[in-house]
Amino acid sequence: MGFSRTELESFRDREIPEFVPPHPRLLFVGINPGLWTAATGAPFARPGNRFYPALVAAGIIPRLPRIPDDGMPDEDRAMFFDAGIGITSIVPRATARADELTRQELVDGATRLTADVERWRPLVVAVLGLTAYRQGFDRPRAKAGRQDQSIAAAELWVLPNPSGLNAHESAASLASAYALPARAAGVLAG
Repeated sequence: MGFSRTELESFRDREIPEFVPPHPRLLFVGINPGLWTAATGAPFARPGNRFYPALVAAGIIPRLPRIPDDGMPDEDRAMFFDAGIGITSIVPRATARADELTRQELVDGATRLTADVERWRPLVVAVLGLTAYRQGFDRPRAKAGRQDQSIAAAELWVLPNPSGLNAHESAASLASAYALPARAAGVLAG
């Protein structure tokens, strides 16, 4: 993949198409699309993002997907959809960094996400970003892990974000965290 900084900036504020199968079992929820994601139309597309390596390390998917400049190929998309895995964001607007979002965007995004979860009806929702979850869902004391409340009857987990800006997490620690909701959703055995 190769985009210049100027090319990436041209994707600021764009939204990407939903990456959700008709009947998801597990819905991963990022904070918002980055500029690489907006450029390719594929979630977590930035080179070096640890999301896909963590999913492979956890055994959730069998291999890394390919994400060329023109988006994720159909066979790689099918790898997720056939397993019942969807990916979306709290806020649909692309930015270079999540800290560019306003608190109101997170609150509005949480409301939109709740409506989407009611429509999609996944078994488990895993929000990847504790601070964004706390702000968007007005749960200032929430801790990482399985939550006592649900979203539209879906079991709710809040887990670390895979961004490289979350430097104290590794692909291995993310894999351990992401395996928990995958097991709860029946996407990962045992």
